[in-house]
Amino acid sequence: MKNVLTGLACFTGMIAGIFAYMFIYARKKNVVHHSFSVRKDDRSNKELSVFFISDIHRRKIDGQLMNNVKSFGKIDIVIVGGDLAEGGVPLSRIDRNVKKLSQLAPLFFIWGNNDREVGELEIRRIIEKHGGIILENSDAIIDSHPLWGICGTDDPSSGNVDIDAALKNAESFDYLIVATHTPSLFRKVEMACNPDLMVAGHMHGGQIRFGKFALHPLGQFSEVDGKARLISNGYGTSLVPLRFGAAPESHVITIKY
Repeated sequence: MKNVLTGLACFTGMIAGIFAYMFIYARKKNVVHHSFSVRKDDRSNKELSVFFISDIHRRKIDGQLMNNVKSFGKIDIVIVGGDLAEGGVPLSRIDRNVKKLSQLAPLFFIWGNNDREVGELEIRRIIEKHGGIILENSDAIIDSHPLWGICGTDDPSSGNVDIDAALKNAESFDYLIVATHTPSLFRKVEMACNPDLMVAGHMHGGQIRFGKFALHPLGQFSEVDGKARLISNGYGTSLVPLRFGAAPESHVITIKY
């Protein structure tokens, strides 16, 4: 009986240790750096620096993350790629998160499938309060790099996705970034135009994965002939505050052009 109890205690301790590891792992403050070149002529010597973060959900943006981002140098724009929040997240936390992110650079926001759970008007007020721009089937010029435009779509969960409206001015920009919450829209975007950079999140890299086994693919950055795609693992968690095999991440993307 004593051996059984000892074995049970060891097993319980091992399970508790695994959950503790997954809980701590989910709170890492990783900033991954990517760099690529868009070469349209031999005189290209400028750089656009983008900070992309998606799927914050319940997490807090703190000074350590901001310092990690700043270690890569000046940021030109911040893109919040949806799921800034979810139901039950205090508005005060959302406000603080947006405030910190907007202090890095001009902020662009696109809707995720969970954001409206806290109230659409409330999210709009917070983004507007901190000078951000909501891209919902629309575009904007990047003021500090006026050859660049950024387009964003609403999330499919809204039933309001309009790719044509989002890209209606795409040809007026020399260079283009397209942001969608879900990468499932990438194919539709590419049927209409050929952006220099596309970014998305939503799938959390599977969040809890055992090798190749997970609900969704691991996030990745890929670049071919000066055109890049980024699918992020996201920064926060959904359903359970745990991760395994799919580290939380945010991204600094340096584009030479």
